[in-house]
Amino acid sequence: MITAIIGVGNLGRALAGHLVAGDELVVLAARDEAHAVELAHELGPRVEAALVEDAIAAADVVVLALWLDQIKELVPEQARLLENKIVVDPSNPIGFDENGQVVRTLPDDQSASSIVAALLPASAHYVKAFGTLGADSLASSANREPRRVALFYATDDDSAAGTVERLIRAAGFDPVRAGGFADAGRLEGPGGDLSQFGLNGAVLDIDQARAALAATEVTA
Repeated sequence: MITAIIGVGNLGRALAGHLVAGDELVVLAARDEAHAVELAHELGPRVEAALVEDAIAAADVVVLALWLDQIKELVPEQARLLENKIVVDPSNPIGFDENGQVVRTLPDDQSASSIVAALLPASAHYVKAFGTLGADSLASSANREPRRVALFYATDDDSAAGTVERLIRAAGFDPVRAGGFADAGRLEGPGGDLSQFGLNGAVLDIDQARAALAATEVTA
């Protein structure tokens, strides 16, 4: 299986490194191809760099490790190549104000997941994953001992769920399914109750993550 990571910012770099450490095959792409080539050289022979179109075409799974506005530009351009692909969306509707504070960039009744999923071809298999932790926490929390960190994900597609669980484990985390597409907004910062923002910065192990889910089910 080949995973394409589109975008080599903080999140893309961290995820690529974790997946390679977990023996996954990765192809990297970025608007600035030189950045993808540089990271591929750093990470070794299980990683290749490619143009965005070629990376998507070669992959079984495509991770959109980009800001939401960048995804809104890229997906329509690459819609044909995304047909029948598992598409992983880690995006969060966040930006920064003039004081450097995190702010929400969408109305409270709209999620990044609803925007991204609507742009994808109908045959794509959408999964919300890898965006619940801040990029720094994602980078530093893989393979934590004695208890691995849990990562929430959400999807309506059981086949895609199995693939993403494999990638979450390969990256050094424990997967916890938080529900289907309707629940994806809960994984998005700054307001989602299952995002690291919504959990007051906490990083959970699998038992704590399941308890957080159970608590919300009780109060729903």
